[in-house]
Amino acid sequence: MFPLVVAVTICMLLIILGVSEYMRLVITAAGIKDAMESAVISTVNDNYNEVYHSVREGYAAGYEPDGEAFSASVDYGDIYGRMSFLLGLEEDGNGYVRINNGGEQEYRLSNLSVSIPNNALGAGGGSYYADASIRLEVPMRFAGKIITNMSINLKVRAAYTEKF
Repeated sequence: MFPLVVAVTICMLLIILGVSEYMRLVITAAGIKDAMESAVISTVNDNYNEVYHSVREGYAAGYEPDGEAFSASVDYGDIYGRMSFLLGLEEDGNGYVRINNGGEQEYRLSNLSVSIPNNALGAGGGSYYADASIRLEVPMRFAGKIITNMSINLKVRAAYTEKF
């Protein structure tokens, strides 16, 4: 009976370790996605602040007067900079990393791509939005050792739609 109790205890311990690692990965990805949403929303707000100077707000497009016509005016912002501030990231070659107190890498962010399509001038009734995508790599650990990296793409869309 004693070997059965030991085997069941070891199996339960392995299951608990697996579930706790899975929860760590989910919580990390959710926190990074929240920070990215905040950074993209700030970028959309910065852009919408300059939409159609002195003209009806219902036309959601990024243009500014340029003498006799209008020219496109889209600001992609500093999403990496905002995320670095929110998450405490450090620049590392091709991306940004988060280093914990023990000096180990918690995760790596890279390959940020931002798309802010500009609506046609005078289209009206549309929304002004930004799409962003980033690559997240989180080392998966078991018993204190890194097994492999979880690598996923996080995608976010932030939009501004006129109220009236």
